[in-house]
Amino acid sequence: MVNFAILKTSMNIHEYQAKEILKSYGVAIQGGFVAETPEQAMEAARKVKSEFNSDWCVIKAQIHAGGRGKGKIAGTEHRGVQIAKSPEQAGDIAKNLLGGTLVTIQTGAAGKVVNKVLVAQDVFYPGPSEPKEYYMSVLLDRQTKRNVIIYTTEGGMDIEEVAEQHPEKIHKEWIDPAVGFQAFQARKIAFKLGLEGKAFKEMVSFVTALYKAYDETDSAMFEINPVLKTSDDRIIAVDAKVNLDDNALYRHPAYAALRDIAEEDPTEVEAGKYNLNFVKLDGNVGCMVNGAGLAMATMDIIKLSGGEPANFLDVGGTANAETVEAGFRIIMSDPNVKAILINIFGGIVRCDRVANGVVEAYKKIGDVKIPIIVRLQGTNAEEAKRIIDESGLKVFSAIVLREAADLVKKVLTENSAAS
Repeated sequence: MVNFAILKTSMNIHEYQAKEILKSYGVAIQGGFVAETPEQAMEAARKVKSEFNSDWCVIKAQIHAGGRGKGKIAGTEHRGVQIAKSPEQAGDIAKNLLGGTLVTIQTGAAGKVVNKVLVAQDVFYPGPSEPKEYYMSVLLDRQTKRNVIIYTTEGGMDIEEVAEQHPEKIHKEWIDPAVGFQAFQARKIAFKLGLEGKAFKEMVSFVTALYKAYDETDSAMFEINPVLKTSDDRIIAVDAKVNLDDNALYRHPAYAALRDIAEEDPTEVEAGKYNLNFVKLDGNVGCMVNGAGLAMATMDIIKLSGGEPANFLDVGGTANAETVEAGFRIIMSDPNVKAILINIFGGIVRCDRVANGVVEAYKKIGDVKIPIIVRLQGTNAEEAKRIIDESGLKVFSAIVLREAADLVKKVLTENSAAS
């Protein structure tokens, strides 16, 4: 079955932007300055030294993906996170990163272009105690219908790796929505992390401020990895991943302005212009459906038929010929798509509108060689069938979903045999 979790949409922001949000809520962060050129990076390194008394600094590539420390610029040995011991070295590192394509475990082979770097203070300085890294995230637990703080002493590692190797070290603290986050819960977290003295008090303040930031920004997720106990027992966020809930951005126009379109999939950006609910996937069967539930069922049918969904596309109840045409073009732009399944139930949206949109898109695109399977049921379904039948399109029609699934399997099998 399709993993529905991947269909949850949220707006990612860069680390430096996330840290500014955290700072505004009183969360202690690793200080730094963003730079877009090597010259700016050199100047930022000088500011880090003067404002944070840090002789060394950390140069961090800013992309919407994790694993930057282990990732490398394509074709080089330059990693996405490096230490600079002087402003000049900071400039050299930035020069090697900016404009390059950083490939990490999360970006895949395609990587992401680095347009900005964060020049941050070195927080692993000598002191009376040893530094210690922790992991902490805040998100919604849909099963319990409560927000949850997930934390562990095993910071600096992927949480999935910790869960697999040391599940007993992962702790969870659920927050009752009726009473909110309580002081005793912050103390409980600090205690389970094995802290005491100044570090204990700092962690209590850190967690309290972090949860307030998550709650009041209407975020989908906060992830801080690592949360660092410095050698002088300060608690700070060294990294920050913040996903803002798309559905709440209208209440936070300042956060909506943080969106970096260059970091997003171009097809998803294009779909957004037409208010289409679109998520690009890695499969070979494109699908256009109205209604999220029907879309998910359609994706499952595609998988059960031996295919893989190439996208999630819900045209919604207000679709017209223009939006349908746009959705069709977006699906067709994916070179991995070997077949298209259009599955529309005409309850609110009229089937003839969908049919007209498909016909217009077909004519504008030109010679379409990809098999198209159309299932239209409901309002004006007969008229829609007539529109498609008289258009000259090379399509397969289906009445029930099982027929559509069989047709998907048939065209994929024929494509495989032909290749």
